Amino acid sequence: MKTKIFLNLAVKDLNRSVSFFKDLGFSFDSRFTNEKGTCLIVGENINVMLLVEDFYKTFTNKQICDTATTSEVLISISVETREKVNEIMEKAVKAGGTDYNKEHDYEWIYQRTFLDLDGHHWEVFYMDESQIPNN
Repeated sequence: MKTKIFLNLAVKDLNRSVSFFKDLGFSFDSRFTNEKGTCLIVGENINVMLLVEDFYKTFTNKQICDTATTSEVLISISVETREKVNEIMEKAVKAGGTDYNKEHDYEWIYQRTFLDLDGHHWEVFYMDESQIPNN
């Protein structure tokens, strides 16, 4: 079996979060979905479990961070083109997310950042690996 990544994020309103990510074009795995959480499919082996806060708390004794003041994780997703970066950003803002931070254009990497409805930090970027500078 190939290694898979399941990143877990606490959400306040599962239905609202599902609607947000559907608006961005993501799909979900119904096998891992109920009223407590759902599995957002990012890639073939990359998933994000969106878990309602009470259920999330059953997996840890730590406090859930306040994403308004604390950074818990930077989620970075590569896409095929610079245009796709902008498309996802436009969808994120239209769906209620926050355009966060300024865009970064390093010629070989183009990156923009949004915060989802729960304040989780998502970086969307295009990288032209053939242009990576030799250091």
